[in-house]
Amino acid sequence: MLEAKVHEQLRAFLRHQGRAGWPHHLTMARLAARALRLGRSSLMQVGSTALYQGHYRLSYLMSLLMWPGPAILVLPESMRPTVQHTDIPLLQEWMPTQKPVHYGDSWPGADFQGILLTTPQAWLCNLMAQGDRFPANIPVVIDSADNLEDWVRDCLTTTLDADAWQALTQAYPHQQNLIRDTRVSLTRTIFQHPPNPYHCHLIDAIEQQQLITLQQTLLAGEFAQSAMPLKWRRFWQQLDTAGALLWVKLNRQLGQWTLHSAPIDVASTVAPYWQQQPIVLIGGALDISSDASHYRQRLGLGEMTCLKFGPDRQTEEIQLYLPDGIPFPNTPEFQPVLLEELSHLVLMSAQGNGLTVVLVGDTPLKQQVATVLAAQFGSRVQLEHYQPAANAILVCGWRYWREHQIHLPRPQLLAIATLPIPSLEDPLVAGRVAYYKRCRQDWFRLYLLPTALHELQQAIAPARHNQSLVALLDNRVNHRSYGRQILDALSPVVRLHQRHALWLTEVTSGNQHRQGL
Repeated sequence: MLEAKVHEQLRAFLRHQGRAGWPHHLTMARLAARALRLGRSSLMQVGSTALYQGHYRLSYLMSLLMWPGPAILVLPESMRPTVQHTDIPLLQEWMPTQKPVHYGDSWPGADFQGILLTTPQAWLCNLMAQGDRFPANIPVVIDSADNLEDWVRDCLTTTLDADAWQALTQAYPHQQNLIRDTRVSLTRTIFQHPPNPYHCHLIDAIEQQQLITLQQTLLAGEFAQSAMPLKWRRFWQQLDTAGALLWVKLNRQLGQWTLHSAPIDVASTVAPYWQQQPIVLIGGALDISSDASHYRQRLGLGEMTCLKFGPDRQTEEIQLYLPDGIPFPNTPEFQPVLLEELSHLVLMSAQGNGLTVVLVGDTPLKQQVATVLAAQFGSRVQLEHYQPAANAILVCGWRYWREHQIHLPRPQLLAIATLPIPSLEDPLVAGRVAYYKRCRQDWFRLYLLPTALHELQQAIAPARHNQSLVALLDNRVNHRSYGRQILDALSPVVRLHQRHALWLTEVTSGNQHRQGL
């Protein structure tokens, strides 16, 4: 069977290359081969560290290259050059037969029997639009499926900019005065909203009524429906839907704004499309549970073979400094205590030559932390610098760290000010929470907590690689009911509660290193 052949070939390759570092290569390769052979959808969680390092890719790539039929590999553009120009050629040099590999946003031809590499945007948007750029009924492997829900929602998002308003005017020239007046009125009300760090706000009742009035007037004519531009047609449909998220994004400096609409719950929309082909989903930490029940529910995924690989304690264990006694983040006492704690931690790590990363989600607090640390440590402190020095003290937010961590040196200290629980001050977060409340669902455990766990696991992946110190200064982990889930997501860890234990750990590690020399 295919599984046995893949197992034998991969084992010989790993022995020859000396690449047996990840312990789950053969298991993952067999499961991927089985999914391809049986046409049965599967889901695999490889762990955030494996996702960061990328070693797991050799396993499913071997299965794809030995699979006799065609297949589609969906992966982020940032990952594609490594897969296409490094991983696949390395395997093909070892294998006795060659399989064609193409990259593009459409199927090469009816007789193509190879592997097509494509982006999530190209494949998903074609799927949602029921397009014909990719054939159905052939296996699809989706790598980095941690971001699948966001990718789907992006494809279902409608954006109306200045060009869209121009297109609407051209479609209804006899109503151009109404369209212009509505846009002017919306501009006035939109810029009356107070500024916020997120540069957006949800559409309020007044703005929504203006849009509904415009829609009703434009559609009053006999052939008005057929004249409606496609983007506007989609926007009106979501405007009439209770489960839609409607917001305005602003650029106050340029005086520009854009309308956006997207479904909050993508499961009902996308669920029928998953049945068109067998799908193999591969991600780092998709869900707390091994069967990924919440993840599959959010995406409308049915029953599938699920497997979750456990971390290797010997290679992925981190030192977790989790002090008790720091005030909660929502109290006025939190900020001065946090700044004092960070100063001590950075002072300790400054004795080394590695990168120190301080993660602060709150924008004003992030600026203040950078200022206070710069007063102590000078130019070594850099605020979201794209090319920090090897021994820099980098202060950054969660989004910056998520996007740039793969290109930065691995930190010797990762200090986390607060848990990455999405802020209700973000209008888009508030809109999603309001939807869960209307549906009488547990918005914290279904949305906020899983988002925080996923962000946290991704963030500490570089620290796991060299078993660095992670300092988590959010005392809610010690005193809230969900703290146990936070610790389980961070496992394996060695917990340190007192600051003096950090110095002892550094001394012990140094003595062991000298004894080894």
